[in-house]
Amino acid sequence: MPKPPVPAFLSEMADALKGGYFVRAQFAAYKGVDQTLKKIILRQVLVKQKPHLSFTYQHKTRDITKNLPIDAGLDVLGDALGHEFGAATLFTTQFDLQYPSMRKHKATYHQVPPMDHDRQKKRSIAAGGQAWLQALGIAGADGKILSASQDKFRQINRYIELVAPLFANLENPRVADMGSGKGYLTFALYDYLKAQGKNARVTGVEDRPALVELCNDVAFASDFSGLDFVQGRIADFNAEGTDVLIALHACDTATDDAIAAGLRAHAQAIIVAPCCHKQVRRNMEKAKKPEDLAFMLRHGIFMERQAEMVTDALRALYLEAHGYAVKVFEFISDAHTPKNIMIVATRGTGLPVKTESRKKIDDVKSAFGIFSHPLDGTF
Repeated sequence: MPKPPVPAFLSEMADALKGGYFVRAQFAAYKGVDQTLKKIILRQVLVKQKPHLSFTYQHKTRDITKNLPIDAGLDVLGDALGHEFGAATLFTTQFDLQYPSMRKHKATYHQVPPMDHDRQKKRSIAAGGQAWLQALGIAGADGKILSASQDKFRQINRYIELVAPLFANLENPRVADMGSGKGYLTFALYDYLKAQGKNARVTGVEDRPALVELCNDVAFASDFSGLDFVQGRIADFNAEGTDVLIALHACDTATDDAIAAGLRAHAQAIIVAPCCHKQVRRNMEKAKKPEDLAFMLRHGIFMERQAEMVTDALRALYLEAHGYAVKVFEFISDAHTPKNIMIVATRGTGLPVKTESRKKIDDVKSAFGIFSHPLDGTF
């Protein structure tokens, strides 16, 4: 008599693990009590040189990984399949097997992946050895990243990954980091550039004297001779000679002040991750709403989101109107921060001023009742 589907599926999976032809498995169609859980991805790993099943629980906004010995892992799956998960697929180098139909199909994969566990992701900023990571409270005394700082460390490395190509052809880059705060990303960028052998000069601009003093002390202790921090407002900083101007999460029109400074300096690149968008929203709330959007903008939350999109789209248009090539993308998952949009503008050789962008700016301002904009004075 054939085995019931659940024991039969798990038996095939156990045989594949034992026989060395297991690739991966996926449990889906979740119907349990955790409303955020979507699926489980399973692969085989070595933990202390012993085979384990690695469970990656994929939630809507995060992944959680757990490793269990093979037998214990199969027991967990036996309890879950059919009760919490209504579908599953086993991938092997010999066949693919689907539950609950128990149909076998031609193998998708032809090689068993390596079972290395805890393979270190290649990071731009390493976890150990940097005094600034410890001084700023990201790493502990042993050099390991603190559990509470894991998201911040991922953000740091994602940031370096994104901006690194902008410095490929700059031998002696001059960088201004506007609104540098506690300096996490400022230190990370200087550390990266120094490791690349570049004679960089990086200046953090911050209005809070205590943070400026802290960051200068840490820079001195880290022997970062090309890194300094100055106290002052973004709008007052003279960015002349700056190659790359950065402003991450500068509030309200401070982002526009930074963009304007970069434009005046004819910076090779301007990088901003905008924060709040109050100025444009205030204009939009006072103006008559566009007729085709009135049904939506009468709700405060939709007005807020629309203001964010209009604000950042206008910033991109202003940069394009000044001859910059502009990209807008997600900086880091919104599971880590809701302020996750990054605008990167680069000045290419011979990029013309785009008159059509200037016309589009006027059209957008007219449509949304924006009677003035901080970047109007850059023309």
